[in-house]
Amino acid sequence: MKQLSGMDNLFLAMDQGHQHLHVAGLGIYDPSTAPGGKVRFKSILNFFVSRLHASKVFRRRLVCVPQDLDRPYWVEDGEIDVEYHVRHIALPQPGDWRQLMIQIARLHSRPLDMTKPLWEAYIIEGLDNISGIPPGSFAVYTKFHHAAVDGEAGAVIIRALHALSPDEGLEEAPDTSVKIADRDPNALELYARTVGSRARQAADASRLMLLLGSRIATFGKDLLASGRAAELARDVLARLRETKPEPGEGGKDTPGRKPITRFDHPVSAHRVVDAVGLPLAECRKIRQHVPDVTINDIFMAACGGAVRAYLEDKGELPKKTLNAMMPMTTRGDVKDADAGNQIGMTTMPLRTDVADPIGRLLAVRRGSGKSKALTAALGKDLPARLIQVLPAMASKLLIKQGIVALSNVTVSNVRGPDIPLYMAGARLVLYLPISIAFDNLGLNITGFSYNGTLWVCFVSCRKMMPDPAFFAECLRRSFDELVQAAVGHGAGKSPPERAKGKRATSPPVRKPAAAAKRRAGPSRPRAKPAAPKGRKQA
Repeated sequence: MKQLSGMDNLFLAMDQGHQHLHVAGLGIYDPSTAPGGKVRFKSILNFFVSRLHASKVFRRRLVCVPQDLDRPYWVEDGEIDVEYHVRHIALPQPGDWRQLMIQIARLHSRPLDMTKPLWEAYIIEGLDNISGIPPGSFAVYTKFHHAAVDGEAGAVIIRALHALSPDEGLEEAPDTSVKIADRDPNALELYARTVGSRARQAADASRLMLLLGSRIATFGKDLLASGRAAELARDVLARLRETKPEPGEGGKDTPGRKPITRFDHPVSAHRVVDAVGLPLAECRKIRQHVPDVTINDIFMAACGGAVRAYLEDKGELPKKTLNAMMPMTTRGDVKDADAGNQIGMTTMPLRTDVADPIGRLLAVRRGSGKSKALTAALGKDLPARLIQVLPAMASKLLIKQGIVALSNVTVSNVRGPDIPLYMAGARLVLYLPISIAFDNLGLNITGFSYNGTLWVCFVSCRKMMPDPAFFAECLRRSFDELVQAAVGHGAGKSPPERAKGKRATSPPVRKPAAAAKRRAGPSRPRAKPAAPKGRKQA
């Protein structure tokens, strides 16, 4: 038995209403690399069975303490009904990109069965009309509850479920070793464990208060020594004056009270999903022309430009920048997939108030630098430590009144493998990270790099975003404009106000009506066409 951490339990407690706290991935596979040029469902099933030992996540299920007096426990099952967890479906005609995204959105809208190990996988065939995808390809959609895995753990599991060559693991026999299952504890045992758990939480709370006081004192001394105390005081006073949802004032590099947008409401029961691929070679080109920016800065600036273009098209663009909640790993060099959630959280400005691509990128770099400095001073692990010693209800209130009150969207970026992977001999062509649309954070944009491409997948509520293909077009256009502007910036053609983040009129976003006539699909990394604006999609 293993008790859930405070962060694990928070994700479990937040799974309510239409807010489902599972994360997922979608891989598309080319079977031509497998022996005989094809892969049977049974081969994929056997491949899964042979690799379930790679992580305890596949065998763990929840046991709750009576009356919710304490956090639940993970117990390990001896045998897993793999054919329950791994399902086989096919797309309806015409089997194009839009049909695939509709199917994934439907699967992602469904909660997991909380009485079983918290994962599911779907083998999806019928991908017959997606341009750029080899004939006969199939997709695998896999989801896990966020209480069991975070982004880094998910990346580890991805590697565990794949091989490095087409032949590796094909003859690997299922793990037939004896599995030692946990016995379900009775109520008396759970009550006894609760006494010890509460004592540990009280001791952790005392240590946290001492640590926090020490960190704040050190941070204050560093501020005075650096001469930045007055600047920070001005920032704090400016935030305190922001009493309206949209004060009509932008340009700050630090996040304050957020403006209210269509994404700042409770989510419905229905999701939309879409994605684009951004070549990492073009990201490197941007870095060559704009010094001292990171891949994450580029990713944030592209997301900010896409959100700006989308809301501007709707006539809903606030004058003040939108803010993004950004999870951060606290794992360090140890990437143990069975360790549960080890993440912190911070809020960063997306700089949707800056139209110029390079001006936005430089503003994002400044804002992320300030957020990272503050986070480093107080500790990336501070949110997790607070949540560890608080009851779930208090943790939910802390998140709602704290980081959610400052943020409009969720933006996250995870580094994946930079070499090809294989499942049952089939080559992984692309991999999309599919995350969570929260109440009052109704748009989630997640990046995952794989084999030379940064795949950017977004999830939203269907009421908030009835036209996901149009937002995908906004993402593509935002990144392309950033690449073009960076080349011009490096050649000395950019206006001087870019470096100052001066506001300007943004270029018009190409309306996607004509593009919708093209067949959907990733013929190249960014080749997913847009749907007609305003058209509803599942």
